[in-house]
Amino acid sequence: MQLYTIEAGTFKLDGGAMFGVVPKSMWHKLNPSDENNLCTWALRCLLIEDGDRLILIDNGVGDKQDAKFFGHYQLVGETNIDKALALHGFHSSDITDVLLTHLHFDHCGGSIKRVGEKLLPTFENAIYWSNQQHWQWATVPNDREKASFLKDNILPIKESGQLQMIPLPTDGLEINGKLGVTKFTDTISLRFVNGHTEKMMLPQINYKGSTIVYMADLLPSINHMPLPYVMAYDMFPLTTLQEKKSFLQEAVEEDYLLYFEHDAFNECCTIQQTEKGVRHKTSLKISDL
Repeated sequence: MQLYTIEAGTFKLDGGAMFGVVPKSMWHKLNPSDENNLCTWALRCLLIEDGDRLILIDNGVGDKQDAKFFGHYQLVGETNIDKALALHGFHSSDITDVLLTHLHFDHCGGSIKRVGEKLLPTFENAIYWSNQQHWQWATVPNDREKASFLKDNILPIKESGQLQMIPLPTDGLEINGKLGVTKFTDTISLRFVNGHTEKMMLPQINYKGSTIVYMADLLPSINHMPLPYVMAYDMFPLTTLQEKKSFLQEAVEEDYLLYFEHDAFNECCTIQQTEKGVRHKTSLKISDL
């Protein structure tokens, strides 16, 4: 197995929205904002080469939206996922599986490309993986969250015939006796969490003797590790808080390595128990392993 960090650009989001109830006087020291209160965030995906499978976890914002859309988020860098893959010698046609943690636009926008008037799968030979409960949540969205679920990113996946659903743990696929975890491959399992959005999936990867957890939006960055640091984007913030608390305790006990999708400065970190709670210990990159 080989892992590759795929950087799909950076974008900007409101700092207050990203840190929820935490005052700006506190979060600004951790992630300074510009004059418009916007902070820079990564769009960091992960490519897993495992035998004859090439599995891509999330794929950024993509590049098919109009100038008005991109103007809201001030994207910088290579948002075309095919070009981002090419930096590691791969092409979108090589991808066998696209594992979508959830269907918010900044996680699945690269799934679909615009070719003339058509919306087609970027990864023509891949199976796209979601789960039935989250798919229903995303395609019949609530009024608060629907701006994050763009139909152009989602519906063409099903129309292509390339969509498959991952069974939930309640279907009898728990592993290691842990609720909310199901097996995807021999080396990848999936954790299901519900605070940010319904049935978001967090891939957990056994790699070179380490357990790496792809944090998606449960922990967008190192600076979201303190329990009260919960995004205003989360549908159920108290659920997020409890999920963070439970996960971080397990992560300390099991010595997990955390991989951050949105942290602009830290790709991965080890963690430790401190007097203030669980905090990061050492920052590193996948390539360091």
